Amino acid sequence: MELDIAVRLDYAVGGPVDLLLQIEAAALRDQRILSSSFDTGAAGEGWAVAAESEVGRRLWFQLGQDFQCHYEARVAIDRQATDLSNLPQVQPRNLPGEVIRYLMPSRYCPSDQFQAFVNAEFGGTQGGARVSALRDWIQQRFAYVPGASGPQTTALDTFVQRQGVCRDFAHVLITMARASTIPARFVSVYAPDVTPPDFHAVAEVYLGDAWHLVDPTGMAGPENIARIGVGEDASGVAFMTSFGSMMLRQQTVTVTRA
Repeated sequence: MELDIAVRLDYAVGGPVDLLLQIEAAALRDQRILSSSFDTGAAGEGWAVAAESEVGRRLWFQLGQDFQCHYEARVAIDRQATDLSNLPQVQPRNLPGEVIRYLMPSRYCPSDQFQAFVNAEFGGTQGGARVSALRDWIQQRFAYVPGASGPQTTALDTFVQRQGVCRDFAHVLITMARASTIPARFVSVYAPDVTPPDFHAVAEVYLGDAWHLVDPTGMAGPENIARIGVGEDASGVAFMTSFGSMMLRQQTVTVTRA
């Protein structure tokens, strides 16, 4: 599968701003960047810093004027959908050191508050079967409602409201997986069937000594996803983080099958 990606960002800048940007598809073993162009205009090339878990690339910019950015890429996805239901759960004591952090509660994923619920609701499952059950439960009971949540919405808020967007669905799945002693992390991605078209968010769970993509919205399969970056939750892998005043004028994200 090959994906064509096109992103245009246009923001008004009100004074000096430090901007952290991560919108490039990551070069990884299961996804190859066939071609790309990245034009940030007057902002210059920026300077790269390490991304979370070494997935993707983050760039710092120091802005003194309005910011326009245009990114295009063709990405080959060398990944097939995996049947999660038969994947074994890794015991905590056997987890690699770099994975352990994704077992803990985080800002938007208070997994310690969900342990009693997942044990009562899904106690007859474990490992990949547990993740599949969590994914299906979220898809069946939550409504995808743009504008229903905001930057402060946690998995607990979404659990109560039973509605949100991809970010919220991912947070709930991550929270419940961690509450089930399954490492899980937040993944920013591109995918072709996202409605409305935009940056997308899914979860990744650690089963059978590997990471596996899971989209609780049901809009994207692993074979159609291009990863951008990963984090403990949305706070660690936002496509744009500004330290100063910026106002959106226009933003478009287009992902199509090549």
